[in-house]
Amino acid sequence: MPRPRKTRTVRTDLAVHFYKPQGIPLRDLQSVTLSLDGLEALRLADVEGLEHAAGADSMGISRPTFSRLLTEARTTVATALVEGWAIHIDGGPVAQGPALDGSACPNRRQRRGPCARRGAAGALARQTGDEPPSSPTDNEKDD
Repeated sequence: MPRPRKTRTVRTDLAVHFYKPQGIPLRDLQSVTLSLDGLEALRLADVEGLEHAAGADSMGISRPTFSRLLTEARTTVATALVEGWAIHIDGGPVAQGPALDGSACPNRRQRRGPCARRGAAGALARQTGDEPPSSPTDNEKDD
Protein backbone atom coordinates (compact mmCIF):
# COMPACT_ATOMS: atom_id res chain seq x y z
CA MET A 1 0.00 0.00 0.00
CA PRO A 2 1.54 3.36 -0.99
CA ARG A 3 2.06 5.97 1.66
CA PRO A 4 -0.29 8.98 1.63
CA ARG A 5 0.79 12.07 -0.28
CA LYS A 6 2.34 14.85 1.73
CA THR A 7 0.22 17.99 1.96
CA ARG A 8 1.65 20.83 -0.11
CA THR A 9 1.42 24.46 0.96
CA VAL A 10 -0.27 26.68 -1.63
CA ARG A 11 -0.36 30.46 -1.32
CA THR A 12 -2.34 31.16 -4.48
CA ASP A 13 -5.87 32.44 -3.94
CA LEU A 14 -7.79 31.69 -7.13
CA ALA A 15 -10.47 33.96 -8.49
CA VAL A 16 -10.87 31.83 -11.63
CA HIS A 17 -10.94 28.03 -11.89
CA PHE A 18 -11.40 27.64 -15.66
CA TYR A 19 -9.52 29.02 -18.66
CA LYS A 20 -10.78 28.34 -22.16
CA PRO A 21 -10.36 29.57 -25.71
CA GLN A 22 -12.55 32.58 -26.46
CA GLY A 23 -15.68 32.10 -28.53
CA ILE A 24 -16.08 28.34 -28.04
CA PRO A 25 -18.68 27.06 -25.55
CA LEU A 26 -17.17 25.04 -22.71
CA ARG A 27 -19.46 22.09 -23.50
CA ASP A 28 -17.79 21.80 -26.94
CA LEU A 29 -14.25 21.75 -25.54
CA GLN A 30 -12.08 19.00 -24.24
CA SER A 31 -10.59 19.99 -20.89
CA VAL A 32 -7.53 19.08 -18.89
CA THR A 33 -7.08 19.46 -15.11
CA LEU A 34 -4.19 21.42 -13.65
CA SER A 35 -3.73 20.66 -9.96
CA LEU A 36 -3.48 23.47 -7.44
CA ASP A 37 -0.02 22.31 -6.42
CA GLY A 38 1.04 22.33 -10.08
CA LEU A 39 -0.24 25.90 -10.44
CA GLU A 40 1.68 26.90 -7.30
CA ALA A 41 4.86 25.33 -8.70
CA LEU A 42 4.35 27.32 -11.94
CA ARG A 43 3.82 30.52 -9.95
CA LEU A 44 6.89 30.06 -7.79
CA ALA A 45 9.23 29.06 -10.62
CA ASP A 46 7.98 31.16 -13.54
CA VAL A 47 6.32 34.20 -11.95
CA GLU A 48 8.38 34.61 -8.78
CA GLY A 49 11.57 33.35 -10.42
CA LEU A 50 12.53 31.04 -7.56
CA GLU A 51 14.98 28.20 -7.99
CA HIS A 52 13.61 24.70 -7.51
CA ALA A 53 15.09 24.31 -4.01
CA ALA A 54 13.54 27.58 -2.79
CA GLY A 55 10.18 26.75 -4.40
CA ALA A 56 10.18 23.30 -2.84
CA ASP A 57 10.97 24.80 0.57
CA SER A 58 8.11 27.28 0.17
CA MET A 59 5.66 24.47 -0.62
CA GLY A 60 7.01 22.13 2.06
CA ILE A 61 8.04 19.38 -0.38
CA SER A 62 11.28 17.92 -1.69
CA ARG A 63 13.15 19.46 -4.63
CA PRO A 64 12.60 16.40 -6.89
CA THR A 65 8.86 16.52 -6.15
CA PHE A 66 8.79 20.23 -6.98
CA SER A 67 10.63 19.59 -10.25
CA ARG A 68 8.21 16.81 -11.17
CA LEU A 69 5.17 18.99 -10.36
CA LEU A 70 6.60 21.83 -12.44
CA THR A 71 7.28 19.57 -15.43
CA GLU A 72 3.78 18.08 -15.28
CA ALA A 73 2.16 21.52 -14.95
CA ARG A 74 4.14 22.98 -17.86
CA THR A 75 3.22 19.98 -20.02
CA THR A 76 -0.46 20.33 -19.08
CA VAL A 77 -0.58 24.05 -19.86
CA ALA A 78 1.39 23.72 -23.11
CA THR A 79 -0.81 20.87 -24.32
CA ALA A 80 -3.98 22.83 -23.55
CA LEU A 81 -2.69 25.91 -25.37
CA VAL A 82 -1.52 24.01 -28.45
CA GLU A 83 -4.62 21.80 -28.69
CA GLY A 84 -7.11 24.56 -27.83
CA TRP A 85 -8.42 22.79 -24.71
CA ALA A 86 -9.93 24.29 -21.58
CA ILE A 87 -7.88 24.24 -18.37
CA HIS A 88 -9.67 23.33 -15.13
CA ILE A 89 -7.67 24.23 -12.00
CA ASP A 90 -8.58 22.03 -9.05
CA GLY A 91 -7.50 19.32 -6.66
CA GLY A 92 -4.35 17.94 -5.17
CA PRO A 93 -3.24 17.38 -1.57
CA VAL A 94 -2.91 21.05 -0.64
CA ALA A 95 -3.22 23.26 2.41
CA GLN A 96 -3.78 26.98 2.06
CA GLY A 97 -0.75 28.86 3.36
CA PRO A 98 -0.50 32.50 4.39
CA ALA A 99 -1.18 34.89 1.54
CA LEU A 100 1.76 36.70 0.00
CA ASP A 101 0.85 40.29 0.78
CA GLY A 102 4.37 41.62 0.48
CA SER A 103 5.10 41.27 4.20
CA ALA A 104 7.05 38.05 3.78
CA CYS A 105 9.60 37.10 1.17
CA PRO A 106 8.84 33.68 -0.40
CA ASN A 107 12.53 32.89 -0.84
CA ARG A 108 13.20 33.95 2.75
CA ARG A 109 15.76 36.60 1.84
CA GLN A 110 14.83 40.10 2.88
CA ARG A 111 16.29 42.72 0.57
CA ARG A 112 15.35 46.31 -0.14
CA GLY A 113 11.69 46.54 0.76
CA PRO A 114 9.37 43.62 1.43
CA CYS A 115 10.99 41.28 -1.06
CA ALA A 116 13.29 41.76 -4.02
CA ARG A 117 12.18 39.15 -6.52
CA ARG A 118 14.58 37.31 -8.71
CA GLY A 119 13.98 36.18 -12.27
CA ALA A 120 11.49 37.62 -14.74
CA ALA A 121 9.25 39.23 -12.13
CA GLY A 122 12.17 41.04 -10.51
CA ALA A 123 13.48 42.22 -13.86
CA LEU A 124 10.02 43.57 -14.70
CA ALA A 125 9.84 45.41 -11.37
CA ARG A 126 13.25 46.98 -12.01
CA GLN A 127 12.25 48.02 -15.55
CA THR A 128 8.98 49.63 -14.46
CA GLY A 129 10.46 51.27 -11.39
CA ASP A 130 8.15 49.41 -8.99
CA GLU A 131 11.08 48.25 -6.89
CA PRO A 132 11.60 50.26 -3.70
CA PRO A 133 14.66 52.51 -3.65
CA SER A 134 17.83 51.00 -2.27
CA SER A 135 19.12 51.98 1.14
CA PRO A 136 21.75 54.73 1.16
CA THR A 137 25.36 53.65 1.00
CA ASP A 138 27.86 54.40 3.74
CA ASN A 139 29.25 57.33 1.72
CA GLU A 140 25.80 58.93 1.45
CA LYS A 141 25.21 58.56 5.20
CA ASP A 142 28.32 60.61 6.01
CA ASP A 143 27.13 63.63 3.96
